[in-house]
Amino acid sequence: MEYIGYFASVLIGITLGLIGGGGSILTIPILVYLFQVNPKLATTYSLFIVGFTASIGAVSHYRMGNIKLKSAVLFAIPSLITIILVRKIILPLVPEIIFSGNSFILTKDIFIMAFFAILMIAASYSMIKKSKDVAISALTNPLKVIIIGAVVGIITGFLGAGGGFLIIPALLFFTGINMKQAVGTSLLIIAINSLFGFLGDIVNGVVIDYTFLFTTAAFAAMGIFIGTMLSKKIDGTKLKPAFGWFILVMGIYIITKELLFK
Repeated sequence: MEYIGYFASVLIGITLGLIGGGGSILTIPILVYLFQVNPKLATTYSLFIVGFTASIGAVSHYRMGNIKLKSAVLFAIPSLITIILVRKIILPLVPEIIFSGNSFILTKDIFIMAFFAILMIAASYSMIKKSKDVAISALTNPLKVIIIGAVVGIITGFLGAGGGFLIIPALLFFTGINMKQAVGTSLLIIAINSLFGFLGDIVNGVVIDYTFLFTTAAFAAMGIFIGTMLSKKIDGTKLKPAFGWFILVMGIYIITKELLFK
C-alpha cells in the first residue's frame, strides 16, 4: 500500500502542473487511506507537500511569463490572514468528539474527512460542467478577489487543500488574465498559502516525520515536472471533466466510508 501511495503522490504533481489545481484534493485521501496518516496530521502534511510541489511549478511558469504578481499578492494576503486564524485559533477549538448520539459518534477526524469529501464533490461539479463563453473584464475587481482569497484561506487552513479549483476561476473572471497565466499564478498562490500554513503548524508544535514528508514531497515534485511538460502539449481544460469525474467518485467513497461504515 505504501508503494501505491508513492506512485499516487506523483499524480498530485502531474495534476497541479496540468491544470494549476486539484492536486491538493488528492493529497488528503492518499495520506489517510494509503499511508494511514491521522486526518488532522494529514492536513499539515498536505500543506507542505502541496506547497512545495506548487512552488516548483510556479518557478517554471514564472520563467515562461505566466505569473501575474499583482493578482497573486492581492489574492494571497487575505488568504494568509484566514489561514493563520483557522490553523492557530479555530481548528484547535474543535473538540475531538463533536457529536455523540445512539450508536453514532462524530469525531473531529470523521468531520474533517466528511467535510473534505463534500468539498471534493463541489469541486468535481465545477470541473465536469461545460464552461460557457463569458465576457471577461480586463479590469481587476479587487474586492471580489480579496473575498474569494479569504474563502480559499479558510479552506486551506481547515482542510490542508490549496483551493486551486476556486483560485483559477476567480483569477479568470475578476483579473482578466488568460488560462495559462491563471494556472501559473494559481500555483504561486497555492505555494504561498500552503507553506505559510505549514510553518504555522510547526510553530504550534505539531510533530512531523520529516523523512516520510520529504520522500512523499519528492515524488509529488517529480509529478509537477511531468505535468508542466505535458501542459505545453495538452490543453489542461480538456482534462478537467475527466478529473472531475474521478474526484466525484472519490468524494462519494469517502463520505460512504467515513459516515456509513465506521
